[in-house]
Amino acid sequence: MRLLCFSALAALLISPTHGLRVAASQSWIEHTPLVYAIQNFYKGDTATLVNGGVASLSDKSIDVGANAETQGLKNYASHKNYRLIGIIVEVTYRLVANKAAGIKTLADLKGKRIGTISGTSAEVFVNQLLSSAGIAKGQYTLVNGQVCMRAPCGGGTFPAQFKSKAIDAFGVWETAVQLGIDAVGEDNVVVFKNASAYREVYSLYATDEKLMDAAARKKIVQFVRALNHTYDVFRNQPEKVYSTVGKLVGVDVPVLQKVWADHVWGPGSLGDRLLSYLEYEEQYLSKADRRTAFTRAELSKFVDPSVYQEAMSG
Repeated sequence: MRLLCFSALAALLISPTHGLRVAASQSWIEHTPLVYAIQNFYKGDTATLVNGGVASLSDKSIDVGANAETQGLKNYASHKNYRLIGIIVEVTYRLVANKAAGIKTLADLKGKRIGTISGTSAEVFVNQLLSSAGIAKGQYTLVNGQVCMRAPCGGGTFPAQFKSKAIDAFGVWETAVQLGIDAVGEDNVVVFKNASAYREVYSLYATDEKLMDAAARKKIVQFVRALNHTYDVFRNQPEKVYSTVGKLVGVDVPVLQKVWADHVWGPGSLGDRLLSYLEYEEQYLSKADRRTAFTRAELSKFVDPSVYQEAMSG
């Protein structure tokens, strides 16, 4: 997607054939622990980050992929061998609304024009958030647009649409929401979020085949161990990574600092709390995708905590 010099550098320094291959969209804040782990803590022979995500696991050269739980569940529907093996970060999404449109509470969003991206975690967030206020899908107008990570934001982006009042509110991942707030002014907006209604669970995925292969599993466990060290830095010493993260995804550090607190960096529990959340989200996704919802037993198979447990014991 958007520029990231690390991939090109990694391709020059690291063999893509024999080392660990990690697939993730390289445009968003959520993926940056993958880069930091490779650069600072990974003890395996080699590692390469390539553009992609959980869907990339259909390529047998890819060992692990990273994506929000939304895409994980969507892909699991047609790939029952996919496994969620770790949580990288949980992000409480935000929806920003213009007070000038008469919006003070969530209930006021009924009938409004709301920007988001169809088919993504952002759309699920908007639906779940509004549903918590009794507003059903169809009682508001969804407006598609583009994400902007750094000002100035072009005309088709959500912050620009929000400023021009082409939309009354929008909900998507950061730093776009913060840029929308900054464009209109904090005193002129109201911000809604509800981690119980929706939070992005950006996770690491692998396949049964990779996890049953001793050599591949060893690399994956080593990588998860490297990520665990990375989370400690991201949580407790963020000043060490602000500049790196900002450069990787094209975000200004002052804006990044404003949204950092909404990111709870892994590892996160892979137990009942996650299963209950996936079960709750699956009720919406299965209807949207016109398929039968996964049972609790199927979700329990989708989530595999064994890699994390092995990494922690080593």
